[in-house]
Amino acid sequence: MVASSPPDSAAKPVMLFGRAELALVGITMLWGGTFLIVQTGLSTSGPLFFVGLRFGTATIMTLLIVRGRIAGMTRQEWIAGTAIGVGIFLGYTLQTWGLQYIPSSTSAFITAAYVPLVPLLQWLILRKRPHLTSWLGVALAFAGLMLLAGPKPDLGFGFGETLTLISTLAIAIEIVLISLWAGKVDIVRVTVVQLAVTAFLAFAMMPVAGESIPAFSWLLAACACGLGGMSAVIQLVMNWAQRSVSATRATLIYAGEPVWAGVVGRMAGERLPPSALLGAGLIVLGVIVSEIRLRRRSVEPGDHAVT
Repeated sequence: MVASSPPDSAAKPVMLFGRAELALVGITMLWGGTFLIVQTGLSTSGPLFFVGLRFGTATIMTLLIVRGRIAGMTRQEWIAGTAIGVGIFLGYTLQTWGLQYIPSSTSAFITAAYVPLVPLLQWLILRKRPHLTSWLGVALAFAGLMLLAGPKPDLGFGFGETLTLISTLAIAIEIVLISLWAGKVDIVRVTVVQLAVTAFLAFAMMPVAGESIPAFSWLLAACACGLGGMSAVIQLVMNWAQRSVSATRATLIYAGEPVWAGVVGRMAGERLPPSALLGAGLIVLGVIVSEIRLRRRSVEPGDHAVT
């Protein structure tokens, strides 16, 4: 007869969603809402000043929360924080610039394409070959981008879509840089540096871009300071939660960010055409597929024992 492995009667129920996962869901909802807030704030400010004010506020708030952890910063942490900050500056500045030309929900879905891009950059920078599912995710995300952006007769993107797509590449590079230094630096200290570098670069580039300081506006102050607080909370919760939540599981939770952005955008009156909704769905599907890992089923020693 065929003997089968005895059931594990001592197995304990596993919580599918613990406090860390619920915290990540919460910040993903916050993240989705930031796109519309940025678009609202841009009605009274240029993109560089807005990014500088947002991340300057985030820097101050983070320092107030973790001020006891700043002492003892190493040279490697300064280098890591600066490099990651440059990536954040390029990503958020281009994304903010693009939001002046496209709806917030469209921007959010295009930005989500950073997930399938990360494995490709890891291959180029860290020499980690992508899985087959990563290639499938890239293909699905690209098809979704073409539908979401509403390709023109020459299959080209508009200006806003192009800026947002380039920002997605910068965000993906930022994530790869974080992986490069993971486990080698103090995350809290690096977070402070990267936020400060982002704010500094945004303000420093204003004269180069010919952007002036806008007149004081309570709307601008509320949007920038609110986003600063949200950015500080998002980054700190990510650092805390991902100590116990795997990168794959966390990324699947983050995949809901453009969905929440779409919900917020729809509540604000944004309406995407059917083809764009299909494209948005393909991007989210590409994000999820890119994080799936196909594994062969292992055969237990007693599964097929003949007696």
